[in-house]
Amino acid sequence: MDYDVLILGGGIVGCAVAYQLSKYNINIALIEKDYDVADDISFINTAVIYDGSETSNDMMAKLEGIGRKLIEEHCKKFNVSYEKTGALRITSNNNQEYKLDIMYDRAKKRNIEGIHLIEDDKELLHKIEPNLNIDVNKAFYSENVAVISPYDLAISYAEVAADNGVNFKLEEEVIDIQSLARGFKVTTNKNKFTCKFVVNTIPDEISFNNTEEEYDYKNMNYIMFENKSEDKLKTILIDEIDDTTFVINNPKLQNGNLIGIKSNHILSLEEGIDMSVSIFPEAKKDFVSNMFAEVYNKDIMIIDDSKLNSGYIKITGTHYGKITIAPAIALKIKNTLKDNLNIIRKKDYIDKRREVYRFNDLSNKERNEVISVDKRYGNIICVCNNISEGEIIDSIRRPLGARTVEGVKRRTGIGRGNCNGSYCDIKIIKILAREMDKNILDIVEDSKDSNIVSSRIKEFKEI
Repeated sequence: MDYDVLILGGGIVGCAVAYQLSKYNINIALIEKDYDVADDISFINTAVIYDGSETSNDMMAKLEGIGRKLIEEHCKKFNVSYEKTGALRITSNNNQEYKLDIMYDRAKKRNIEGIHLIEDDKELLHKIEPNLNIDVNKAFYSENVAVISPYDLAISYAEVAADNGVNFKLEEEVIDIQSLARGFKVTTNKNKFTCKFVVNTIPDEISFNNTEEEYDYKNMNYIMFENKSEDKLKTILIDEIDDTTFVINNPKLQNGNLIGIKSNHILSLEEGIDMSVSIFPEAKKDFVSNMFAEVYNKDIMIIDDSKLNSGYIKITGTHYGKITIAPAIALKIKNTLKDNLNIIRKKDYIDKRREVYRFNDLSNKERNEVISVDKRYGNIICVCNNISEGEIIDSIRRPLGARTVEGVKRRTGIGRGNCNGSYCDIKIIKILAREMDKNILDIVEDSKDSNIVSSRIKEFKEI
């Protein structure tokens, strides 16, 4: 056998599984078709860590509860940004207030702590969110909800797994999985591998019969507003407008407000602004810096171990709270394989991530100390978010380092400011080309054939 375990898919679930299994004395490989891991993480929706109070599915609620506690522990261990902002769920439609009662009663039955149903108590609401400037009669508040850097968490899992011997095979697409007398043969577009166990985390449509109503795919529309006021919302605020629509803010966006709107269709700018006013009264067309949309998945995720005896586990479905759920799924898979494989924990296991220096998180004294060691940390490349050349180089040279422009952006936060990368993209391309010893024409945005610079106007043999 080439490997004891093959993990198919390098998204957040695959990386979390690789992290958990890398603690044991087994030979593991992870196969990912893209240039980088964690390509399944969306820009904003996955940044929210849920506590199980918002979902109607008891199994998802249980996984969210386990995952939330694991994520808080892992973020502290791996120096990943984690802030418990809390979530205040309101409704501008009085006919929807009953949903807040249902959510509160459901959370109490699940023994979720830190939840409150607030009625006609403006003083308490102001204490929770001092900058709330809309009238609210009833609200459901959860202290547990947090905001993290989802890319950073997924990449941390992958880096620690790689440091502990997991073999990451990027740019390999799984073509076929064949059952053998003992184990499996997995065929990719580049190689063939044999293994005892397959953990398939590649998302696909749920195979058994389900109606469109049960598995809900909506549009999530986002509008970025420039707002440098100090009176920003500090809590996640969610307005339940009707049965199919809600508006949510992200309180952690630098130099602005990010409003998300779930709807049945992609909204126009005017529609988006009109709906944003329900939680962000200052929303105006003049303040819009960007607008985009993505799919909002309200599916359920299932650990299908019906073929466990033959060595095959499949993660089916996807979910808006995938980041929250992933560590819980990985822990369950680890325990399952631990019971089915004769494995013991490594004595030399490294359960920490290599140091990361983020200028935005450092004091001026700490910045000067870092610059005295490496002057490239004093060369600011992204003036919007204060990202230095040293941080970009580190993101490329780390285990499973960035090889694309998007990979650098995910690891550093560069290009996410008001200019949306127009100032720094070409600088990232040049640094990538230099560090990887490549021609700038070969540098891609995120995937194959996504080259950014198509050609040179002139070629010079010498300069």
